[in-house]
Amino acid sequence: MRKRRFSHPAPHLGYRVVHAPPPRRQHKGRGTARARSGSSSAVIPPRGSTHTEAEEPAISDPRTNDRIRVPEVRLVGAGGEQVGVVPIETALRMAADADLDLVEVAPNSKPPVAKIMDFGKFKYEAAQKAKEARRNQANTVLKEVRFRLKIDKHDYETKTKRAIGFLAQGDKVKAMILFRGREQSRPEQGVRLLQQFAEDIVEYGTVESNPRIDGRNMVMVIAPHKNKSEAKAELNARRAEEKASRKAEKAAEPEAAAE
Repeated sequence: MRKRRFSHPAPHLGYRVVHAPPPRRQHKGRGTARARSGSSSAVIPPRGSTHTEAEEPAISDPRTNDRIRVPEVRLVGAGGEQVGVVPIETALRMAADADLDLVEVAPNSKPPVAKIMDFGKFKYEAAQKAKEARRNQANTVLKEVRFRLKIDKHDYETKTKRAIGFLAQGDKVKAMILFRGREQSRPEQGVRLLQQFAEDIVEYGTVESNPRIDGRNMVMVIAPHKNKSEAKAELNARRAEEKASRKAEKAAEPEAAAE
């Protein structure tokens, strides 16, 4: 039997011998760029390294200062005044003299329109406007109101008031009748109940989807007369009016007490 040869240090001394796998053979024309160049090393930054590259501007940001690479621009001053078409060097010098930035506001114009402004302040104000727009954005929500086929009058009135509240806020309402047992054989009663419900809330919404069977249930969708944004604006106006009324009443109390 062929004896196995070990390299120093020997395994019997407690060391473990690790044999590296043979290098993979590269097929002609299929190797990577690194294999074709003959280099097998890669530059890997050390662990814990604090080296960072220079921060690049976002793609969506307009071009500013030295990034504006056109021979001339139509310049708008810091106060909004129209300076006219000037060489890019002149525009950059005027921005530097004012200790502001030159920002390209209309890159597709010929020549492009650039304005002298504080770009940091401009980005901050744009971010605040976008945040406020997201906050005021109103999305319609589908609310659900469930009925039983043999619902009593009080329960029906309670659920109707709840649906009216949803519609007043600009949300859609999905009215659902839950059938039990033999009630599934009497769908016409469910249709009559949903039609009565639609008539009771006709002042706040209209039928968007007529009654239809959905499995063991019957559903109908009611859409509000006012969208979410209009309903929210009216609610804010009503709250502001009530706040002003309470403030006026408080202001009138000391005068009444003095009399």
